[in-house]
Amino acid sequence: MHRPTKRSTPHHSESLGDEVIRQTRSPRRVLVLGATGYIGGRLVPRLLQAGHEVRVGVRRPEKLEQVPWAADVDVRTVDLDSGRGLSDSLTGIDTAYYLVHSMGSGGDFEAAESAAATRFADEVAASGVGRVVYLGGLHPEGRELSKHMRSRATVGRILLDSEVDAIVFNAGIIIGSGSASFEMIRHLALTLRWMPAPDWVANRVEPLSVRDALYYLLSAADVDGRVNESFDIGSRQILTYADVMRTFAAVAGLKPRHVLALPLPAPTLSGIWVGLVTPLPFRLTLPLVQSLQEDAVATSHAIDEVIPPPESGLIRFDDAVRLALRREVEGAVDTNWDADAGELDEAASPLPNDPQWAGRRICTDERAATITGLSAADVWPVIEGIGGAQGWYSWPLAWKVRGIWDKAVGGAGLNRGRRLPDSLRIGDPVDWWRVEQLERNSRLLLRAEMKVSGHAWLEFTLTDSADGCEYHQTATFIPTGVRGRLYWALVAPFHRFIFPAMAKNIAAEARRRVRA
Repeated sequence: MHRPTKRSTPHHSESLGDEVIRQTRSPRRVLVLGATGYIGGRLVPRLLQAGHEVRVGVRRPEKLEQVPWAADVDVRTVDLDSGRGLSDSLTGIDTAYYLVHSMGSGGDFEAAESAAATRFADEVAASGVGRVVYLGGLHPEGRELSKHMRSRATVGRILLDSEVDAIVFNAGIIIGSGSASFEMIRHLALTLRWMPAPDWVANRVEPLSVRDALYYLLSAADVDGRVNESFDIGSRQILTYADVMRTFAAVAGLKPRHVLALPLPAPTLSGIWVGLVTPLPFRLTLPLVQSLQEDAVATSHAIDEVIPPPESGLIRFDDAVRLALRREVEGAVDTNWDADAGELDEAASPLPNDPQWAGRRICTDERAATITGLSAADVWPVIEGIGGAQGWYSWPLAWKVRGIWDKAVGGAGLNRGRRLPDSLRIGDPVDWWRVEQLERNSRLLLRAEMKVSGHAWLEFTLTDSADGCEYHQTATFIPTGVRGRLYWALVAPFHRFIFPAMAKNIAAEARRRVRA
């Protein structure tokens, strides 16, 4: 029976691991090929949570050094192009996840993907693996497909035609921080308020949250009996690509985005244009945009007979975006992976081995120094007394000019000063900044309230060491749109003089006060 989906929100129970653990009947020995990729890197910890014994096959094991689950899996070196290590990695495996794609690679990637999939299928059959699970792309039948989408469909057919039972999922754009499709949407919406675009923006798409994608992948290991079928999976919410852009902007709190559809397909030119206005490399934007030439909508819900939808319902696009942007929407600046903070369950959050273009563009200026002979307690009074009448310990004229400019465009400028000259508390104003976090003798985080196209923070941290006090100073700016990026480009040259002088003068003032 088809189970109707329910609208879910980011406030419902979101522990995907718990839901899958309830469904897991017996632990399996699982191999994941593609564990350094977007989906694979998020699938592995959930397999572990479900109680499976996990082995990963990667070409470069050093790429897993930063992930928190690396010590909990059996890591094997596997080269699918040559087949080296493949047979050994499949020994004793019950279920093998094939999450490898060559999108963005040079040469004839279609032939390379086909050869690798055929080699994998042959080795799987010889090793006694019970099931193969593959994630391909959602595409219409009977239409000429882009090279990228055609290659994915070919790999799916190779696995289904092999001797081993296979479950092939076809999904459209995956919504989560780090997904290439999502990052393209994010950067286009953040950069451009008016978006001239070819006619593919009117094509239909059925987005899928990364959490629901992982739900189906995890559940595939528990399906009884032989299946050997291909299934479309999606959110059951159909949008145009233009709707996707507008909805993202609304959820992200941006001004309305206007998408102007031009009567030109121009997939190659469009891919080049996307590569120019976003940080994604051309090797990704070209195949991504080419794959947008077709509708990406599920034509069958046969998956419901094999794997029912999640009990909490499939996640709608706007809610999936909220999950992916949670930290940014809530104003957090930390984008580091922290396993101790429960992020293991956050499928939509960043991973440390995500590509550099994943997430919002973050511009930083970092300075560090060792202030010998002084402790953190000696330096802290200078940090806590910064701003106001005391100033900013560098280029007073430059700070004054910036304050005048901010005042002229409707900001606070330097006129607010401070509540008290020598002490701060969370929420206090400091000129055009506000105290966001404060740990005495350790850390001060200021959030900018100046009029600027983006969000800015200034952070000071102090740590005692054998040599004295370790001083770290970081300016962080997250630009919004083209104006934000232009702003950073204009002020960055001045930072080369202002911020080193600030660090040097703060150290000198701390020494002067100790001597006095």
